[in-house]
Amino acid sequence: MATFAIKADRFVLPGALMQGGYLTIEDGVFGAWSADAPAYEIRDYTGCTVAPGLVDTHIHGFHNHATTDCDPDAIDDSSIALAKAGTTAWLPTTFTESVEDIGRACAAIAEADERRSADFTGAHVAGIFLEGPFFTTAHVGAQNPVYLIEPSEEVFDGWQEQAGGRIRKSALAAEKAGALPYIAALDKKGVVTAIGHSDATYDETLAAVNAGASCFVHTYNGQRGLHHRDPGVTGCAMTTPDTYAEVICDGKHVVPAAIKALVDAKGWQHTVLITDCLICGGMPEGEYVSGGMPVIMKDGLCYLKGEDGATGNIAGSVLTLAHGVKNVVDWGIVTAEQAIRMASEVAAKSARVDDKVGYIKPGRNADLTIFNADMTLRDTYVNGISVNA
Repeated sequence: MATFAIKADRFVLPGALMQGGYLTIEDGVFGAWSADAPAYEIRDYTGCTVAPGLVDTHIHGFHNHATTDCDPDAIDDSSIALAKAGTTAWLPTTFTESVEDIGRACAAIAEADERRSADFTGAHVAGIFLEGPFFTTAHVGAQNPVYLIEPSEEVFDGWQEQAGGRIRKSALAAEKAGALPYIAALDKKGVVTAIGHSDATYDETLAAVNAGASCFVHTYNGQRGLHHRDPGVTGCAMTTPDTYAEVICDGKHVVPAAIKALVDAKGWQHTVLITDCLICGGMPEGEYVSGGMPVIMKDGLCYLKGEDGATGNIAGSVLTLAHGVKNVVDWGIVTAEQAIRMASEVAAKSARVDDKVGYIKPGRNADLTIFNADMTLRDTYVNGISVNA
């Protein structure tokens, strides 16, 4: 593998946004940043911002593959397409399905991850996110209500065994019977629990946070909203300073003003940009099946398909994370540096995978997302290899 240095106008490094300079990459891993040109090949990205590779912690599929297809080849193809779109690490996210089907999906994701070689140029599998099946029918959204069950540590342990220890995050409704013991048990195991698809009161949600829950699933969507006499799940997300709040940054699931309200309340350091992208991400408009349910992709959004064939409720997005970063900058909510960190460092911290991804640090895999001055995607590197060349 080659040794070279990247020249750019800005580098988003852990300690600061560095102006100008050079970042060395040697045999697929990061070296140091320096103000002066090293004696290596120089790759010139003048006018650009070099960012840590983006980390999508909530994504159900991409490029006509779902994470629950139980197909390692599909995971690989999605990973390759995601890298070309600017995402260098992801947490393949399951749906509310049967216990057996979730286990099979976890096993297929693990198989895909296990067989990867050092020169594979797809997005890294940083872990697995279980979105469900411990939800409430009140905010079931696009999850399949047939498979809703109570939280169970025993069931989780079975999935974790099939996943080879890769499950990093598990979502549940805070008001479900057994929620608090489940949260406490997973916290002991080092697994993040996230509150979502929940009709819990503020007090019930706060009890879950006190038990160890540290993340909120696609804030505003699929949860009891903010009311001045009932702050609900959303109010708890806004007022618990040490938790992380996901937000779908496509401008359709949550309008920009509401995203600004969340960031102003929460701080960008604890707001996580996600896509919640479905199988139809990166694909043309049409009909697809997501989580066993028929959906329609239309006008840049994915909807449940109604019995009459018309579009129903919103099912999920078709967003890429790089585009989401550009969105929140274009809307004037945060700076470019902050948006990048929200989709890399903050995202990685929220899922407790920041020991491996989300940062430009010497010795780590050289995963980069490079943005043009207008925040459009210029290039992506995985393991020091340009995937858009």
